[in-house]
This record gives sequence, structure tokens and C-alpha cells, in this order.
Amino acid sequence: MVRHIKKLITLFGLICVVQTSTAQLGFSHEIGAFVGAVAFQSDFGVRNNFETNSGNTGIALGIVHYINFAYRADCNCYTTDTYFNDHFKIRSEISWNKTSLEHFGEWVEDSRNSIQADQLRAHTGEAQNWDIGMQLEYFPRSIRAFSAGEFSFAPFAALGAHFVSFNPDVETTFGDGNPQNNANFYSYWNDVSGGDPFISTESGSTWSVVASVGTRYKLTVLSDLFVELRWQYYFDDFIDGLNHKLPSNKADDWNLWLNFGYIYYLD
Repeated sequence: MVRHIKKLITLFGLICVVQTSTAQLGFSHEIGAFVGAVAFQSDFGVRNNFETNSGNTGIALGIVHYINFAYRADCNCYTTDTYFNDHFKIRSEISWNKTSLEHFGEWVEDSRNSIQADQLRAHTGEAQNWDIGMQLEYFPRSIRAFSAGEFSFAPFAALGAHFVSFNPDVETTFGDGNPQNNANFYSYWNDVSGGDPFISTESGSTWSVVASVGTRYKLTVLSDLFVELRWQYYFDDFIDGLNHKLPSNKADDWNLWLNFGYIYYLD
């Protein structure tokens, strides 16, 4: 886990270098923070099941930095009026999310009394991730006009990539309770595994793609509130500590974030 945190620190340093370079070009900057809820879509539970989607939820925290191309901090003036400057910002972020996981749906209903149902009910986990990355945010309405208070809301859409350090946890109360013993987990996973591991408590790192939609609300001249709905897709299927090979496992892990945040404009 430590080496993955070191990678995050290195990437954060590189982002700071990029931001320092842009500062020398006269662009302005914004900083902020957010808190949110995460709905984790993993190999736990049943696909497209409301109980699974509503039950496997967690929390998220993050700090953000924006490069604002519409305004020059060095001269307290607007930049050249171009479409890009007036409609795009670059967002960098470091964030953390954590979700407790368990199995929901028809295969763990109280009416089921098979060994497999008991194995699923006994199996719980936790997904805990650190993210660092960048997004390009697009504002359909004028950033300058919003900053000047001509309207209160500024909707946006964003696309970017995050480097992720993940640290899953796996627990079971079935059998001897040893998470390293495959016999304690859903037997059908073992039957189709072909000898490959399907349970893992190993930390690791991967990349993810993120896409967001949301809006800012002008709170004061130098501050905004924002809300966003974010989709994040990981390029690894062990984010939750489970990667089985049943036909229902059609994609790598992904999640949905609903974030609420505050942004302050730096002079």
C-alpha cells in the first residue's frame, strides 16, 4: 500500500508542476473541497438490483483545484476572449472513498437455506480507494458572465482520468473464517475459476476513467457551491477484492458519486 501512496504523491507533484507553469502564464486558480456518497457497482450482489445498488453505498471526500482560463490573476483582468477560455476549466483532484460491501438480492433471501446461500450471506468486504487525477470541465454558458453574476447557475460536464490506489478488505464468517480459504466462499466461484484467484486482499493500483455532470451555484463574488454526479470505471476487477468468472461478471468494477462541494477563487 505504501508504494502506491508514493505513486500518488509523485503524480500529485507532477500536477503541481503543471499548475505552477500555468500560473506563470497568468491564468487564475480556484480551490475547493467536497463530500459525497458513493454507490459501488461490483461483483457483490445481483446486477441491476435496487437492493444491491442502494445497500452497497459509501462515502467520499476530496480536495480540488481549478485552472481558470477566463481570468488573469497577474493583472486582475480577463484573458483573451476565446471560446476555450470562456467555456473550459482544468480540474485536478485528490480524493478518497470507502464502501462497505455485502451480498443482496434473490440468492441470499431468507427462504434460501443452501450452503451456497450461507456462504454468500457470510461474505462481506470493503473497497477503499485513493484517487488523484485531472478532468477537463466544459461550461455551456459563459464563465465570464457567471463570474460577473449575470446568472446564478453554471452547468458543466467533465471527462478525465484518475490514477487509483486500492486497498480491499475481505471477511467471511463461514467455515473457519479464513479469507484465504476458497472453501469458505461461494462454491460456484471456485468451480469456474480454473484455479485462478477470485478473492484478494492485496492492495494495488490502476487507472480509471471519470465522467461528470453537474452545476455550480454562485454564492458570493469569490465563491461557488457545486453539485455533481460522477461515473467512474476502473480498469481492474479486484477493487472490491472479488473477481469471479460467472457469466454475470461482465465488466470491471465501477461506481457512481454524488458530490457536494465549495469552491473559492484565488486572487
